[in-house]
Amino acid sequence: MTDLYCVVGHPIGHSQSPQIHAAFATQTQQDIDYQAIEAPLEGFVTTIQRFFAEGGRGANVTVPFKQQAYDWADTLTERARRAGAVNTLVKQSDGSVLGDNTDGAGLVTDLLHHHVALCDQRIMVVGAGGAARGVLLPLLEQSPASLLIVNRTEQKAQQLAAAFGETGPIASHAVDKPLAAPVDVIINATSASLHQSYPPIPHGAIGPHATVYDMVYQAGCTTSNQWAQSQGAGRCLDGLGMLVEQAAESFAVWRGCRPQTEQVREQLREALSE
Repeated sequence: MTDLYCVVGHPIGHSQSPQIHAAFATQTQQDIDYQAIEAPLEGFVTTIQRFFAEGGRGANVTVPFKQQAYDWADTLTERARRAGAVNTLVKQSDGSVLGDNTDGAGLVTDLLHHHVALCDQRIMVVGAGGAARGVLLPLLEQSPASLLIVNRTEQKAQQLAAAFGETGPIASHAVDKPLAAPVDVIINATSASLHQSYPPIPHGAIGPHATVYDMVYQAGCTTSNQWAQSQGAGRCLDGLGMLVEQAAESFAVWRGCRPQTEQVREQLREALSE
């Protein structure tokens, strides 16, 4: 029997997930059917309960339902618990549903794919919302020299740093406080590029050896990355690879095999530029 999977969000028409997982299934010879489901804003729980009741084996969850998925899951992985959000649901053999979060793993895998060193490096995460929280534990597991959180509202950055204080060398940093030396890696976890803007990065953080990573992706260079280049950033990357790698992590959680991602990355990049 074909196993049923889906992605649930609102809106969902723009989702690349069905194409990505169809490519993964073909490559790994897995018999799955993966659909995009748009849930009403007030109807996530009803939608996801129906999906699993009708035989669903697993689901991805995207905005704005990741927090609701976290609350709804029967059990959570450590990385989901730390993230405070769930983007992957798995039906267990006992009928319960496990909540996981593959976003941070996807980011780290993409950075390493691009040969961006993380161990013993100075990392800055810009933003203190769900996107930032979801990647902190996987980044800290790479043993950086330090991880700074910067946010327009400094109190949120302080609270987030405190919440992860025992997991690694993490601290907050004020936006208006210059850095004495550039950091090595800057992760833009804000939605600034979606609004044709740029993130709040302290003066002195960007240098010629810095890699700036924008979680947003689009055809061409994102607005935030264009700004980072103008500030002298040595290298800029966008979040298309993170999208593919978090999907591959979900697929591996569901199916027990990890697909190759290079060809899928290339196909999505080509489709974006058409």
